[in-house]
Amino acid sequence: MPSRATATRPVGTVTRGTTNPNRLRRMDRWIAAAHGAELRRAADPVAVDLGYGAAPWTAVELLHRLRTVASHARVVGVEIDPARVAAAQPYARVGLDFRHGGFEVPVSAPPLLIRAANVLRQYDEGEVAAVWRRLCARLAPASEHSRGGLLVEGTCDEIGRRHVWVALGPEGPRTVTFATRLGSLDRPSDLAERLPKALIHRNVPGEPVHAFLRDFDRAWAAAAPYASYGARQRWMRAVRDLTADWPVTDGPVRWRQGEVTVRWEALAPRG
Repeated sequence: MPSRATATRPVGTVTRGTTNPNRLRRMDRWIAAAHGAELRRAADPVAVDLGYGAAPWTAVELLHRLRTVASHARVVGVEIDPARVAAAQPYARVGLDFRHGGFEVPVSAPPLLIRAANVLRQYDEGEVAAVWRRLCARLAPASEHSRGGLLVEGTCDEIGRRHVWVALGPEGPRTVTFATRLGSLDRPSDLAERLPKALIHRNVPGEPVHAFLRDFDRAWAAAAPYASYGARQRWMRAVRDLTADWPVTDGPVRWRQGEVTVRWEALAPRG
C-alpha cells in the first residue's frame, strides 16, 4: 500500500534510533492488557510503531505481543529515516509493514494504537502538546461501543528495566504508568530519570509529579518490613498505601508486574 508521506515531507526530525531487542516489553504487556479488548473487537486493528529506530526489533515484537490478545492485529512500523525503512524491509511479512513517515502517521485508516517510545525525549518540552494533538487526531475515533484508539508515549532505559509512559485517547491524556524491574529499584523516585518529556522537567517542588514521587518514596520506606518477603510485596504494599491520596487506576494484578497507573489529571504540569 503506498504511503501518504511519499507526496509530502514527513513531519518530525530524525532521532538517534537507539534500540534493543525486548526493550519495550513492559509497555507492550501493558498495552495488551489495557487495550486488548479494543483490539479484539475491531475488524481491522492496525497498530503503529512510530519511530522504531535503527533496527525493527520493536515492531516485530509488538506484532507478536498484540497477537496474543488479537490474532488479526496488524503492525505498521513508521520511521522518518528512509535508510532505516529500507533496512527493515527483510522483516516485513503478512501483518507487518514498514513505511517512511513521521508524526503525520502514513497509514490509510485511523490506527487503533500508536506507540511512540523514546521519540519525544529528543524534542523540547514546548513541542510535546502539539505532537500529542497531532497524533491523537490520527487515532480511531471513539464510538458507542469503543473508547477509540490509544496513543502510548513514553521513555525507558536502554534495556527496558525502567519505563514511564502516558496513555492518551482521541480526547487527550488519560493516565501515566510507572513500570520497573523491581530488583533494579532502590526507591520509586529512581524512575524520575525516565519520565516522558511532558513531565521530566516538572520533577521539582510545587509540581504534582514531584509530590507523587515524594509520597511514593515515603510509602516505600514505610513498607520496608515487607522487603523480607521480596521487592514485589514491598512494591504492592507501597502502592496500596498510595491509593489513599492518589487516583491509582489499576489493581494488584498489575502491581505484581512492577507497575502502577495514575490518572493524568493528578500528575499534569501546573500552568
